[in-house]
Amino acid sequence: MRPDHPFGIQTLPYGSFARPDGRARVGVAIGDHILDLSAAWPTLAPAEENLFSSGSLDRFLAAGPVLWDRVRSALTRWLGDEREGEHVHGFLLPAAEAVMLLPFTVADYVDFYASEYHAANLGRMFRPGTDPLTPNWKHLPIGYHGRAGTIVVSGTPVPRPRGQRRTADGSITVGPSLRLDIEAELGFVVGVPTTIGEQVPLSAFDQHVFGVCLVNDWSARDIQAWEYVPLGPFLGKSFATSVAPWIVPLAALEEARTAPPPRTPRPVAYLDDSDEARWGLDVRLKVAINGTEVSEPRFRDMYWTAAQQLAHMTVNGASLRTGDLFASGTISGPAEQSRGSLIELTWNGREPLEINGGRRTFLEDGDEVVITATAPGPGGAVVGLGEVRGRVTPGGGRAAAPRGARHGEGNG
Repeated sequence: MRPDHPFGIQTLPYGSFARPDGRARVGVAIGDHILDLSAAWPTLAPAEENLFSSGSLDRFLAAGPVLWDRVRSALTRWLGDEREGEHVHGFLLPAAEAVMLLPFTVADYVDFYASEYHAANLGRMFRPGTDPLTPNWKHLPIGYHGRAGTIVVSGTPVPRPRGQRRTADGSITVGPSLRLDIEAELGFVVGVPTTIGEQVPLSAFDQHVFGVCLVNDWSARDIQAWEYVPLGPFLGKSFATSVAPWIVPLAALEEARTAPPPRTPRPVAYLDDSDEARWGLDVRLKVAINGTEVSEPRFRDMYWTAAQQLAHMTVNGASLRTGDLFASGTISGPAEQSRGSLIELTWNGREPLEINGGRRTFLEDGDEVVITATAPGPGGAVVGLGEVRGRVTPGGGRAAAPRGARHGEGNG
């Protein structure tokens, strides 16, 4: 393994995969290989032989931080020491031979709207001449509930969604979305559950959240525009959300932790992290469409942190379940090349992108979107988050390539 591999000993992400025999297994990526934990763990740690036997991360996520740390320490020892490595060599397989699966059972899905740059860009598009941010935006992390059942693993085709939309003359039609978009996001995976009525303070974030993964929250902007007032996103978001197959533990991102941007006004007490651990993250994303890189968002630009999102999500006493997934919302920054959605990159279709010699506003059938990300690791190493990819298929009827319809705000 080359020393600068993003899936080196500093990363050790967890996933679920199928071997040629078709059985689901839990694995840890190391370089271009996967350690089959479902097979190796009973041999190496027989007292906890069933921890990975189901082929998913569910039991491991629920086990909590003490066991998370113990497993990571054991893996670091086994995979980082040549003598110890002899014990695991027979449990390694080339990653190219594995079929990656959804790594955990998604319990609930919540998507936030945490980038000030993204929210302000949309406000300038759709509310020109007024404050681009809504009055509540800097007081709480805005979010909505999505559909856990339409979370799909990277590589799963994304059928173009159908729904109602309003045409330029004001009439209502039903058909395939003409303004299919992407949203480059970071997702956070909950391990330790809570009971109803229990609030999770900022200080307990890493006692409940196991790790992170890349997310593409596909968005049908025309369907969303017609439905989102007054209750927010629904069919324009619920058709598919793609996640990367590898969950990177928070422990791998220690070197990436950074201070979040200054907040004005100062958040209310349960969201005030000025005296708390820093949970800004220097994660650097790249977005490509059909092989052409179109954006480089940075997560460190996000106004609200994941710790604040979790605190807000539970302040009313809502419970957490193992496998809850909450996503950051579109990651966008101050520069044009750091915008994490097509609605921003093309300024609502007015400024088409050049992709493979063609001019493009929103996604066409056959387009493949790939989002990748890295973060700084110890000693100058790079922590990789893998990739989340998806290709648009015709779905419920073919849709003409979108060419700049001019309506469609929504959060995410």
